[in-house]
Amino acid sequence: MPRPVRRHLTIAAAVVAATTAAVAVTTAAGASDTKGQAQQAIKGGKAKNVILLIGDGMGDSEITLARDYTVGADGRLNMDRFPLTGAYTTYAVHKDGTPDYVTDSAASGSGWATGQKTVNGRISKTPGTDKAVPTILELAQKGGYATGSVTTAELTDATPAVLASHVTDRSCQGPADMAKCPTDALANGGPGSIAEQSVNHKVDVLFGGGKQRFDQKVTDGRYKGLTVTGQAQKLGYQVVTDDASMKAVKPGKPVLGLFAPGNVPTEWTGKPAAKGGTDPQRCVTSNPDRPGATPSLADSATKAIQLLEAKQKHAKKGFFLQIEGASIDKQDHAADPCGQIGETAAFDRAVKVARDYAAKHPDTLVVTTADHGHASQIVPLDAAPPGLTSTLVTDEGQPLKVSYGTNAPGESQEHTGTEVRIAAQGPKAYRVLGVTNQTDLFRTLREAMNLR
Repeated sequence: MPRPVRRHLTIAAAVVAATTAAVAVTTAAGASDTKGQAQQAIKGGKAKNVILLIGDGMGDSEITLARDYTVGADGRLNMDRFPLTGAYTTYAVHKDGTPDYVTDSAASGSGWATGQKTVNGRISKTPGTDKAVPTILELAQKGGYATGSVTTAELTDATPAVLASHVTDRSCQGPADMAKCPTDALANGGPGSIAEQSVNHKVDVLFGGGKQRFDQKVTDGRYKGLTVTGQAQKLGYQVVTDDASMKAVKPGKPVLGLFAPGNVPTEWTGKPAAKGGTDPQRCVTSNPDRPGATPSLADSATKAIQLLEAKQKHAKKGFFLQIEGASIDKQDHAADPCGQIGETAAFDRAVKVARDYAAKHPDTLVVTTADHGHASQIVPLDAAPPGLTSTLVTDEGQPLKVSYGTNAPGESQEHTGTEVRIAAQGPKAYRVLGVTNQTDLFRTLREAMNLR
């Protein structure tokens, strides 16, 4: 049997692929200087800053649905404008290392955070021996980078958790949630819950939901009797809870932003898909259940970048920032196309924030991708799928039918095992070309920041 060849693109091959990608994007689609961006991406070099954007559950179907609804079938989202685009596989593994073809967010996030596959439900620990594996954020901190994590989920949810915690099960979010992680509990000599570990790591910026987890009291150790928020304050964190206090916070100390008790409420609402379909509907682009003081993902991303940049103003090293649009996935699970589209659009505005920053700081690697595929499918208007459907009237004034059929009506819709898009610009961006593995993203980030 021939020896497997490790995937390494030559600069020449990258030039051909990037040029092809650049030519394929037309002026009619609103392309900017794609050729120039591609050339910059191919140059390689070291990244001073890295911004990783994760659309949770944002497969090609979810992207296409948001594009069709908001900017039209021939339009382009901000995430469509990257000069280099590829795809990566997303499978998890069983404890013996054999493939588990449909991943959850914990295993997938652990893949790019550590470079190693793990079992579904596990956070940055090995699949068989349940040992902690160093994460890209931990390596970045060790290498002198400022670090941040921004999400619309609870800060203790799987995708943000993979960066700054190691637990046997993703459910172990706060001190009161440790039932499935006995060896990780402080009382047993472990590092504690996801919330406790996240602030103990002194990540410079933590923005998201999940105040309910940080309101839980620490049960053992140095901070026993304090809430996790109190623990964070003892560690020097400034705590902010709304848009105004977030925008007013000054650099110099780490910042913990807790913008909702649980997940941050969605931006849009509408009728969820139903058995037999819905009447044609337009989405409601303001959610009455979303407090007016809630910062947008784009504003949170903007502030996070400002804080991280200020910390590193006189340093040779820059920052690593992960930004997650979490409720694309959550609304997909709920078969709610309007909620899902609104969250994709909100995520896309955060992509613009990152790309605008990189336009002024070309030594910034920006990557956008998803952790896994999901349930929504665009189907013909005359189709009669056995599951849940909804008909939307797009901004182009055309009907569009969405189907959800990965689980029985009334049950949560499921992830899918498909490969998903990954796109990039900046130093080492060429490494996303072709079909790669989710774990390859870890190596791309590590190489871009020259971490060992």
